[in-house]
Amino acid sequence: MEERGWQRKFDDPIELPDGTRLNTLREAVAYLAKTVPKSERDMPAVATAAEMLTYAAEREMAWVFLARMATLQAIHRHEVRQFNPDAKDHHRGKRKLKRDQ
Repeated sequence: MEERGWQRKFDDPIELPDGTRLNTLREAVAYLAKTVPKSERDMPAVATAAEMLTYAAEREMAWVFLARMATLQAIHRHEVRQFNPDAKDHHRGKRKLKRDQ
């Protein structure tokens, strides 16, 4: 039987840095409520996560994936994405056809 409402589970649990796993919508919303300071609850990432979690609990199962992504963004809202110069170099625009060599 499929879970309904706040008991719905994520396809892949959210792994937190401390080893905790958020398996359900209820656990995710409780974690955000406990860890996000009141002064940051109006931040777009946090507000979107709360909205997506609510949609996932009230609507069909398709919203759970979006709720998971929004929750991850809210959890990592202060992390700045870093450019990794060691990443694999893509050859976009650099390829040459054998005939042109």
